[in-house]
Amino acid sequence: MIRCIIVDDEPLAVAQMEKYVERVPFLENVGSCSSAAEAMEVLSNGNVDAMFVDISMPDISGMQLVRTLSNPPMVVFTTAYSEYAVEGFKVDAVDYLLKPIGFDDFLRAAGKLNEMYTLRNAQQGSETVSEARCGDSLFVKSDYRIIRVPIDTIMYVESMSEYVRIFVEGQAKPVISLLSMKKVEEALPAEMFMRVHRSYLVNLNKIKEVSKMRIVYDNNVYIPIGDMYKDAFFAYVEDHFVGKKH
Repeated sequence: MIRCIIVDDEPLAVAQMEKYVERVPFLENVGSCSSAAEAMEVLSNGNVDAMFVDISMPDISGMQLVRTLSNPPMVVFTTAYSEYAVEGFKVDAVDYLLKPIGFDDFLRAAGKLNEMYTLRNAQQGSETVSEARCGDSLFVKSDYRIIRVPIDTIMYVESMSEYVRIFVEGQAKPVISLLSMKKVEEALPAEMFMRVHRSYLVNLNKIKEVSKMRIVYDNNVYIPIGDMYKDAFFAYVEDHFVGKKH
């Protein structure tokens, strides 16, 4: 159950959000607040996993409230002003809801909260992936399972903020795990895997072709090559040219 609070200075907006929360089985409203000050009191007294907070409030705005928290819960901003969207995502908001808020939009945001909550709670301590390497395989936590991934089947790894997606040969869906790219890179053999972009780590043995500044795989997946990594990657390609003169 995701314990959440609602923060909005408009009573009708609070009432609507309360009804929406009641309709979602994995959400529990533990406090409805009409100001940032009330919200800070609730946050200091109990365990709160998420907050639905209006940006435009008197005295202290919802944005200022979130920025004052040293360890904020997951945040979904609500507001009538679309120009706040970009600013909202700068503070790592899970989602942004524009008023008037329909239940479909609310449910989409709740689903994002649930996905992040599940990853965070089911995979605590998963940063020990480098210690979980066993011979030619890795053990990674995904949802409530520990999955064995043969290293030679990994095509590439994509970083997605707090977690990674490991794309495995022959599998339609990636293995998602709450891990940093750095930890995964440390766990994989350097002679087989190379970082080619801030968000991508590739299996050099699975590359089909290199087209300009992109790596192409058999399933027509295109991986960009970042400026910081291009020299090392193309040095590898040059070193493996057939007929290279020594």
